[in-house]
Amino acid sequence: MLRRAPWLLGLLAAVGLGACGGSAPSSSSPPPAASGSSAAPPSPSASTASPSPTGAASGELKRLIQLGQPIYCGGSRGNAVAFTFDDGPGPYTHFALKKLRLSGQQATFFTVGRSIDNFPGWLHRERPFGVIGDHTTTHPVLTQLSDSEIEFQIAQTKSKIETQTGQPVDLFRPPYGARNTTVDSTAQRLGLLEILWNIDSADSLGANYAGITRNVEAGLHPGSIILMHENRGQTIRALTTILPELQRRHLRSVTVPQLLQSDPPSEAQVRAGVNGCSTALRQGSGA
Repeated sequence: MLRRAPWLLGLLAAVGLGACGGSAPSSSSPPPAASGSSAAPPSPSASTASPSPTGAASGELKRLIQLGQPIYCGGSRGNAVAFTFDDGPGPYTHFALKKLRLSGQQATFFTVGRSIDNFPGWLHRERPFGVIGDHTTTHPVLTQLSDSEIEFQIAQTKSKIETQTGQPVDLFRPPYGARNTTVDSTAQRLGLLEILWNIDSADSLGANYAGITRNVEAGLHPGSIILMHENRGQTIRALTTILPELQRRHLRSVTVPQLLQSDPPSEAQVRAGVNGCSTALRQGSGA
């Protein structure tokens, strides 16, 4: 099992993350450009890309937003999971999109404002393969900021995504999973559903492709929300194994809104936090 660095252990303990992982700290400098990354990214083929899921909040999302609590997973009554990718767009985004296209799967992309600026045009290419969520402007530890700074970090990126895509943003994920009552209430006030995860691929903690594959496959159960990062070569390599395994288990990856609409967690599940993602609780809690 991977060991977290001492400073990260302290941070996780401080923000109450328990065993859940989180995004590795982002550098203040832009991600390294891949060869030819300045060229216009290729557009997805209209004949192969899945239909673009709507970003408009469904009645189920609105119900969950009103609870003011983070969501760690869906129910367990269907055959869907939700792959989520943090910290993009970036130099590996086109590889992730290609793999999703070839496998016919959907995902949710939690994008960072500065990365949107550094890789212009990519939001439009992500849209046919999933839903785009808010992952703040500069990827800070929100619990270390003032109330006004927290709101700025979330609201600015929400507005940027909506302006560029013409679609409403309903989802938000705090960097590192670091949250408190101010972060929760700010997201709710901005009309955002706070999405965490119950399965950590550990790609941001240095897992290689084999470790990422093991971690994700262990969580391939209906209703799981799986944390990954699209801009890591080891993650892209792991998808080569994970996506076919998903199909072998007769599961599918959908967007977070699709998962929560088709197989929503109960209020008891939501209030139990990540502990509400245990199979027994999900199966016994009802819709």
